[in-house]
Amino acid sequence: MNSNPYFAGKDIYQKFVAVVIVLISCWLVTFPAFAGSAPLEVKISLGSGQGELKFFPSQLDFIAGQKYKLILDNPSPTKHYFTAKDFADASWTQKVEAGKVEIKGAIHELELKPNAQAEWVIVPLKTGKYKLICTIPGHAEAGMVGEIAINNP
Repeated sequence: MNSNPYFAGKDIYQKFVAVVIVLISCWLVTFPAFAGSAPLEVKISLGSGQGELKFFPSQLDFIAGQKYKLILDNPSPTKHYFTAKDFADASWTQKVEAGKVEIKGAIHELELKPNAQAEWVIVPLKTGKYKLICTIPGHAEAGMVGEIAINNP
């Protein structure tokens, strides 16, 4: 056995790091968003087939730490934007799927053309109330706004 104090401290440090890694791994496996559980599906329509300028529903409530799959649909004859920058900043995006394209990374706004659909898999993290808006000129003024709430579990 080596009596050098440097090696004794290094051994304790390595054991400490190993214990921390095991504890974090156990926590991540039990955390709903990372445990591989299926996301809760939430359907959101951007406008209506009759041309209404509204989000359906316009009030969305999420639980922090829960994984969701937002199914965004635009049944209207015009394009719309699903813009919620602060909500996106307060959440973790796993992916966005639109058509045959999968997008990863930071997302703040999605444009849906007429009759288009997209899926956004997201984990809300920071509690609060966030603004939802369609940024096409005139749409917000006509009522295409909403609110997204992230609540504690």
